[in-house]
Order: sequence, then C-alpha cells, then structure tokens
Amino acid sequence: MLESLSSLNLIIVTIVICSAYLVRGMAGFGSGLIAIPLLALMMPLTTVVPLVVFLDYIASASHGIKHRDAIQWKELLPLLPFAVIGVLAALYLFNSIDKEILRIGLGGFVLTFAIYSLFSFSPKVKASTIWTIPAGGMGGLIGTLFGTGGPFYVLYLKFRGLEKTQFRATFATIFLLDGAGRISGYAISGLFDLDLVKMIAVVIPLMMIGMLLVGRYTPLCHNRRFNVPLVYY
Repeated sequence: MLESLSSLNLIIVTIVICSAYLVRGMAGFGSGLIAIPLLALMMPLTTVVPLVVFLDYIASASHGIKHRDAIQWKELLPLLPFAVIGVLAALYLFNSIDKEILRIGLGGFVLTFAIYSLFSFSPKVKASTIWTIPAGGMGGLIGTLFGTGGPFYVLYLKFRGLEKTQFRATFATIFLLDGAGRISGYAISGLFDLDLVKMIAVVIPLMMIGMLLVGRYTPLCHNRRFNVPLVYY
C-alpha cells in the first residue's frame, strides 16, 4: 500500500493525519470526518476505515484514562446495546456490499452532515434518553461502515448538556468500548493484513504529533468556546 502512493500522496497523507488528530486533540472528536473522506481519495475504503478506527481507538484510550473520573456512565451505558446492534449490522454490510457503493455512501453521508451543520442549533432543554436508540444504533452502524459514527454520539451527548471534561471523557470511552468491537470485527474479516499493519506503524507517530501540538491549548478552552465545534463534528 505504501509503495503504491506517490511522494505527493505521502505528503498529503501526512498533512491529513496531523490535521485530523490536531482537531481530535483539541476537541476530543472529529478525526474520522476529516481523515476518512480525504484518505479515501487515495486509498481503498477497506484500508482507510480500519486504519482510522484503530488510530481513534488509541486516541480514545488516552482520553478515557486521563479523565476517567469525569466519565458519565449514566449517559454512556444506555447507548451501548444499540451501538452493538449497529456494529454487527455494519460488519455484515461491510462484507456484502460492493466497495464502490460504500464509497458513494460515505460521500452521501458527509454531504448530508455538512448540510445539517449549516442549520444546526443549540438545545434549549435536555434530550430524552429515548434518543439513545438512533444515536447508539447509527453511531455503531456508520462508525463501522465509514469510521465516522462520532457525530451521532456527539449530538446526543451535546443535547444531554455535558460540560467539556465530562463530554470528552464520556465520548472517548464510548469509542473505546464500541471501537474494540469494530476492530475485532475487522480483524475477523481479514482486513488487518500486513499492508495495513505497516500503514498503522507509519501513521501512529503522525497521529501523536497532531494531538501533542494542542496539549497546552485544550485546558485553556472554556466551555462556551468548546461548544462551537460540536456543531460541526
């Protein structure tokens, strides 16, 4: 896989990964929506999605451990059963649907969410827990198919009114738990071949650079300012 990329493509991959995880290091989310659509222009979706999911898993583990006292389990646990259903459904579709159709589906999802972002709003009251069904189900489904299920979890937690540290820790833990299921599914499906392992080894340092660049900025980010990127990711 690495051998097939041109020098220009390698530079673009470097910029994309660093930028995506710079955003994740600051906000705790958003890397998938940035990295996957751009990397899918140069590599197969069956490589890009497991790659970014694996990187997100590492990032989520570091955030979850760092802020474990702030994890809101009462908000997280109701999401998990529906997330598991979504993951299982997506693993079936991932191995059944033509890869070009998946690529078109990814483009459609990104465009749809971009349009939504133009008209998004801040909630006046807390959302009902009934929204755990679509949030968990679609988070698991879209997260496994396209690696971009974060917006569904983000929106649910946003509408539940979590403050900055609680949000980041809870969101990271959700990805830590359902990410383990996704990665296991990809491995069982044979997607973690030698080429993908080599790619992961190369981009992990780039991910770490992106996240470390904002290590000193995040504690200075107030709740009001922190809420702005929730609209977009």
